[in-house]
Amino acid sequence: MPSQFTKFTPERIKKYEKSGYRIVGKHKHTGVQICRWTKSKLRGERNCYKAAYGIRSHRCVQMTPTLDFCSFSCKFCWRTFGEDRFKAEKKWDDPKTIVDNIIIAQRNLLSGFGGNAKTAKLAFKEAMEPAHVAISLDGEPTLYPNLAELIQEIKSRGMTAFLVTNGTFPNRLKELIKKKAFPTNLYISVYATNPDDYKFITNSFIKEPFERVIESLKLMKEFEETRTIFRMTLVKGYNIKDPEGYAKLIKIAEPKFIEFKGYSYLGGSKKRLQMSNMPRMEELEEFAQAIAQHTGYKIKVRDKTSRVIVFIKDDETWKWNMQKIKEQDAYFRKINLKQAEKEIESEIMKVEATPEEMS
Repeated sequence: MPSQFTKFTPERIKKYEKSGYRIVGKHKHTGVQICRWTKSKLRGERNCYKAAYGIRSHRCVQMTPTLDFCSFSCKFCWRTFGEDRFKAEKKWDDPKTIVDNIIIAQRNLLSGFGGNAKTAKLAFKEAMEPAHVAISLDGEPTLYPNLAELIQEIKSRGMTAFLVTNGTFPNRLKELIKKKAFPTNLYISVYATNPDDYKFITNSFIKEPFERVIESLKLMKEFEETRTIFRMTLVKGYNIKDPEGYAKLIKIAEPKFIEFKGYSYLGGSKKRLQMSNMPRMEELEEFAQAIAQHTGYKIKVRDKTSRVIVFIKDDETWKWNMQKIKEQDAYFRKINLKQAEKEIESEIMKVEATPEEMS
């Protein structure tokens, strides 16, 4: 008989742990890692640009239920790919087990901050009770078969659920709609405007990825009470072109937000790309404005450090967003709308004041 496939051996788990990950659950397919902005906020510094969505970084868990299991092996991805990136053991932990364990892992990973003189004490206390779960760390989360139930489990505990997908499994999005398992935020990442470029950039193991992404984009409008975000990772020399093509895709999706993210020369991507593939902030903004001319969206946030630009559909969408922030977090429910708006705008100003990093 052939030997049983084991994706995460004890040796491999140790390597991940040395990189700051925790791999949790019985079947070892779920990963947690502390985000740089969680650490920043605990030190009393700035928030992630997702402050625009009401995220308070010190209370955010960055996780994945599909560690190193993805339909893509993108050239720009900072993760280190295993030889079995397109394979899984297909033994899955249930959503309750996953949520219980990611909270425990987050607390353990942050425990060292408690004795640090630079740590903001109130922020540390709050960090022990997560309010947000970003299903985005690695892999393609729509490959997890119980994703709808995972989102429901997260939200049942009063936390927000941010789902980032590459859009290659539209049937999973249809399942979320059918089961009314709507994430707080839904990001569909889009990497090109035509089938050939898509295959080249993503190294997809599935056929016709571009066509699948189009199908997912068509579903975005059905997530009415979800923040829908059309997200691009832009790599100089590869996909910073054809603004009209991106505009056409945006019009198909009709998202509430658009995010332009510049590629960063980090991690595993250094084996595949060069530092010269990193676009500068002014290049990003020029391209973003070229797309905006065809869509009518307006700039809301510029984060030079992360090299992210957030566009919003219109002023009414921003008012809706602020009301949603009030509803999604117990902290914001305690204060009036004007005070909440003031705090969010203050965080955005801090984000925009930090310098660009090109390293």
